[in-house]
Amino acid sequence: MITVLAGGVGAARFLEGVIQVVAPEQVAAVVNTGDDFTLHGLQISPDLDIVTCTLAGIINPAQGWGIADDTYTCLEWLGKLGAPTWFNLGDRDLALHIQRTALLQSGATLTEVADQFRRALGVQARILPMCDEPVPTHIITDSGELHFEEYLVRRRAVDSVRGVRFVNIAAATPTPEVLYALATAELIVLAPSNPVVSIGPILALPGLRAILRESNATIVAVSPIVNGAAIKGPAVPLMQALGLETTAVGIAAAYRDFLDVLVIDTVDAALQPQIEALGVRAVVTDTIMRGPAEKAALARVVLSQ
Repeated sequence: MITVLAGGVGAARFLEGVIQVVAPEQVAAVVNTGDDFTLHGLQISPDLDIVTCTLAGIINPAQGWGIADDTYTCLEWLGKLGAPTWFNLGDRDLALHIQRTALLQSGATLTEVADQFRRALGVQARILPMCDEPVPTHIITDSGELHFEEYLVRRRAVDSVRGVRFVNIAAATPTPEVLYALATAELIVLAPSNPVVSIGPILALPGLRAILRESNATIVAVSPIVNGAAIKGPAVPLMQALGLETTAVGIAAAYRDFLDVLVIDTVDAALQPQIEALGVRAVVTDTIMRGPAEKAALARVVLSQ
């Protein structure tokens, strides 16, 4: 069993490579839910939807989020009626949120909803929300405390970051499904996702880091930072706000208490000695996932550790 801790676009693309290399039934993705929020009265789970729709083969490839060939009639009408339109929701995308909200209101857990959706869309890998409790990620900025999606999408990540808060995280628990996926894994992978707001909320769950420290599985991470920059998203200002070096060395430092191996890009090969001085073995390869071949090649390197 391979268990992947996953955020959004980077993790979804990495998982595309993994299921080219091993049977998808042998893969479990533990997905960040700190991005979840309510808009138009609907429960929206961005990372769960990105991972599910990517593995279902229906993601908008140009964006890495949303559904391919979607239309936006409902959003246009919401705008006419005075509703906020800063979060771009297509008509097919809205169907996910409408049904998720209805199921949650009927008493289903987020885990049950995620499993129903992935089966309906033909995804064979298991997709597991990190917890069933709401645990919104808030970004503390000079403009006040903002939900992560407001900071990233509505305000385009322009605000200076002063800190990050995982609301309600102390009262949340990893689900039984997540605990089982970690306990039965031969390999645990931290996907190339933002270490602060994608992987960070998962690791902040009570007891999660201790589980990783005590695990007999090999634990491998893929650095989302290449040549001092993030492949996608605001990882750099968020890492800086938490005092992390914005290099692959900073990624190793963030995970060093449980990490066995860090996979870094060839352009960062010179950082290998610094990473290994932290007690983490560094493996150098091409980590840029330009297409299916590169995704599979990266997955092979990771899975061979």
